[in-house]
Amino acid sequence: MECLGVQSLQALSELLSTPQQEEEEEEEDDESKNAKACARLGPGHIGPPRKEDKEVPSAYVKKTSKDIWSEEEVAEGSQYDDLSDARPQPEYEIILKQSVGTEDLFLGLSRKDPSSMCCEAMLVKIKLPETKATDVSLDVKETFLDLRTPKHKLGLHLPHPIHSRGGKAQFFSEREELEVTLLMKRPMDFINMQ
Repeated sequence: MECLGVQSLQALSELLSTPQQEEEEEEEDDESKNAKACARLGPGHIGPPRKEDKEVPSAYVKKTSKDIWSEEEVAEGSQYDDLSDARPQPEYEIILKQSVGTEDLFLGLSRKDPSSMCCEAMLVKIKLPETKATDVSLDVKETFLDLRTPKHKLGLHLPHPIHSRGGKAQFFSEREELEVTLLMKRPMDFINMQ
């Protein structure tokens, strides 16, 4: 079936017309029937007809491994969660930091902006009342911070990946607060930090 000339124009008008316009046009002759047939065809009709795949619910799919859960079902960092531990989570605050010089502030030469994409470090402030610096156990991974004291427990999933070896922690006894400064790992650092 080929659509040429008037038929192709009618087919185009059928494609662009709304269903209401089709109801208004009651006159149909052999040429317009052919045009409508051509208009109903689209790019998906090219080639042999497709065989419809039957979707099998995931409950019926036979698993070949002996794992109970798939990797998608387990949250990242869940190995650190201890549900039987009743210690409360301390208050904490995450602050993103960037190094800004006069050339950034007044001239805008380094193309930095106030967005989080231009930040170099992440500061995590954790309030630890009635805690000594010697009681704090801190473990930092690329995307997870694990802090434990005799009275508090914090398992924090970090909003951005960090360099786990390049941070520093400082405990302020007078404020009863731990400040952990972590250097952020960014895939586009070579562009954003110029």
